[in-house]
Amino acid sequence: MKYLFLFISTFVFAQQTKTIDFTSVSAHLSLNTVEKSISGTVHYSFEVLNPTDTLKIDAQNMNFSKVLLNQMNVQYINSGKQLLIVYPFQKGKNKLTFDYTATPKQALYFVGSANSDDTQIWTQGQGRYTSNWFPSFDDVNEKLIFNLEIEFDSDFQVISNGVLKQKNNNGKKTIWQYQMEKPMSSYLLMLAIGKFEKKVQFSKNKISLELYLEKKDASRFEPTYRYSARIFNFLEKEIGVKYPWKIYKQVPVRDFLYAGMENTSATLFATRYVVDSTGFLDRNYTNVDAHELAHQWFGDLVTAASGKHHWLQEGFATYYALLAEKSIYGEDYFYSKMYESIQQIKYASRTDSIPILNEKASSLSFYQKGAWALFAMHQEIGDKAFKKIIKKYLKKHAYKNVTTEDFFAEVKKVSRFDTDSFSKEWLESTAINTPNVNKLLVKNKITKILLELDKIKSKPLAEKEGFFKLILMSDAHYSAKVMVVNQLRNEIFEAKKPFLELVMNSKNLHVRQALAYSLPKIPEEFRMDYESLLDDDSYQTQEIALLYLWRNFPKHRLDYLEKSKEWIGFNDYNLRTLWLSLVLMTPEYAANKQDVIDELMNYSSEKYEATTRQNALEKLIGFQIINDTVLINLVKSTTHHMWQFSKFGRDTIRTLLKNQEYKDAFLRILPSLDKKEQFQLNRLLN
Repeated sequence: MKYLFLFISTFVFAQQTKTIDFTSVSAHLSLNTVEKSISGTVHYSFEVLNPTDTLKIDAQNMNFSKVLLNQMNVQYINSGKQLLIVYPFQKGKNKLTFDYTATPKQALYFVGSANSDDTQIWTQGQGRYTSNWFPSFDDVNEKLIFNLEIEFDSDFQVISNGVLKQKNNNGKKTIWQYQMEKPMSSYLLMLAIGKFEKKVQFSKNKISLELYLEKKDASRFEPTYRYSARIFNFLEKEIGVKYPWKIYKQVPVRDFLYAGMENTSATLFATRYVVDSTGFLDRNYTNVDAHELAHQWFGDLVTAASGKHHWLQEGFATYYALLAEKSIYGEDYFYSKMYESIQQIKYASRTDSIPILNEKASSLSFYQKGAWALFAMHQEIGDKAFKKIIKKYLKKHAYKNVTTEDFFAEVKKVSRFDTDSFSKEWLESTAINTPNVNKLLVKNKITKILLELDKIKSKPLAEKEGFFKLILMSDAHYSAKVMVVNQLRNEIFEAKKPFLELVMNSKNLHVRQALAYSLPKIPEEFRMDYESLLDDDSYQTQEIALLYLWRNFPKHRLDYLEKSKEWIGFNDYNLRTLWLSLVLMTPEYAANKQDVIDELMNYSSEKYEATTRQNALEKLIGFQIINDTVLINLVKSTTHHMWQFSKFGRDTIRTLLKNQEYKDAFLRILPSLDKKEQFQLNRLLN
């Protein structure tokens, strides 16, 4: 009987969109931060297209009650993965209502302490499945209109898809009612809760752009969202189709799994992109901003029918993000990025045997090679025809699912472009046609220089020094100068000194940063020049310059530490944690070492994001400062939702367990841990 059930549920999954059309869903949801759970009442409207005996909704590890079909009790099966309604369905419209509860293991994340100001709750549906927190559909071809009511503590902001229709106080709680008007796939459903401040801007077409930040980051608003409105206006004009939703929201959340995620009408992105003006040089939000916004058309408006056609989302979003950046930073920037990405693609093609038109293709293929394919097509077809194709493609398939063939059909209507040859070269092969690629690159002066530099990279310095000087003294884009600096890296100092002096006289921070990284060993005669890097408006440059100077010049360590003692850096405290570790390695520096250790331990605690915690733990363990607090914080990392951080925790504990003293210490702290932490530690101990 079990095997029969499995067969039926698989069959239902494959066939359901042909027999049942879900049109809309509304729900009232509540969240419990202590239990990290969600509960709600859900109302689905659907139409039976062809008679069937089973209806399926994806629902991972949920409990159900009050299941009603057209207000009548109905038989249902909860498989642990799906809610199945067993009933002799006939053609016609129906309503399904039920209550549910869930404690999701993924896709819905509770960050910070329960019942405190630092609580954040957010979702990630793509690749994780919304069906972990909301009974919905893992099949992207099932599109419907979502309307959510979320009840939560009145002190917090609650953000979801669509327009906020109502906000009603209910004692200490507020009910936020969000409404969509057009259908979308379930993976694009989102929720974000936290103590945010909101600023509203408007696009040229009067779309409301809601830009959020945590209150503590209010001063970072301008550099974080510097180009957001400009990108919005550019993409709407470039794509040629009006933004398809009523509103657009952007929300940075702590410990986010990726750079960003394009939920319908609302992007969530990682707080690492919340920067001040100094941090802007190194890790600004511009590209992520443009990429996720482009997905509102390519992914949200038209959605790839299967993983095989994923490039229709990621390749398009990557390409349009680069076009947006070109409008801001110029053509040389755009072409230098195209050059950089094709070098990565070429290198990967040596071992990568999976082409773009395969659901198992690499991210590099879907994103970068997909963008390159569009660039090649755009260049051959011409701008006017390309824009016409995109416009027709989006309008024809709006709010539907698409395949590569759907896109090619629109290409063929507008031009005589050979889609078969294009597909074989770019989408069905991992080989790169270098002559064709170079023809596209040499249209720009900066990529001509980059290609020439690549040709001569193995030649002796004496044969290329004239070319190097010409580039460094010119107004060429910084990418060429950075390439020169990188080629100088392994040359002896005396030979490259004249070039380095030219770089130090440059005002370009990218070029100066390349020099900072290229000199792990700094000669005394170049010390004062190199010290000027400590004053550059770049936290990344300051970090590497401080570290290299401290290593190279012991007699000046006190000066360097005194100069940098107030530095914090990015919101992951990169400069502060470096300074603390250097103080611990400088006995002669006048500081209370216990205060330094306590501060480093504090950064390893749950008050901070995973990157800060890991950075602090690495330094503490490196210094053999390993007490119960450090061990507890290390075990806590093993239960974190970010796999990189939890893996770091597990790997580090395995290493420490080789020492009996630490094994005894882990056994001693075991009773003080919660159940999840005890489970993880016991697995490692055993």
